[in-house]
Amino acid sequence: MKLILLFFLSASCLTQAQNTISFEEGMMSPPATLSDITWLSGHWKGEAFGGIAEEIWSPATSKSMMFSFRLIDKGEISFYEFGHLIEVDGTLLLQLKHFDGNLSGWEEKDENIDFKLVKVEGDKFYFDDFTIEKVSDNEVNMYVEVSEEEGKSNEVTFNYHRQ
Repeated sequence: MKLILLFFLSASCLTQAQNTISFEEGMMSPPATLSDITWLSGHWKGEAFGGIAEEIWSPATSKSMMFSFRLIDKGEISFYEFGHLIEVDGTLLLQLKHFDGNLSGWEEKDENIDFKLVKVEGDKFYFDDFTIEKVSDNEVNMYVEVSEEEGKSNEVTFNYHRQ
């Protein structure tokens, strides 16, 4: 339930699924390195449901780009995410964990959420139901496919600008 809430809170608008792809059984992730996505490094902000969404991505070091995320709503921290984009076996893997505003973890201690790379098209990186797209040097879009309780799914989009 918290994961569904996360994606709805992180998104700024709902759209039909057009920018996400699911990783299917038997698929292989394409070759990729962090040097292919160095443009993501930096401080990004956007609006989400009347609040402020903020992400900070570190430069790539030791085959890892670390990131932090927070959503501020009505002057309060709604939740945080901490994670990294790492090079594994010649491709990229996005991993993250969620935390409440008081830093209580959502996932179990040894658990995280993994997004395997599905494909790369120019400056658009398709992970499993999560896509990162460079719009310009100062703007990125992120798309996430989420499941609703009725079994339906929707793609949510949020837009960031470099700070």
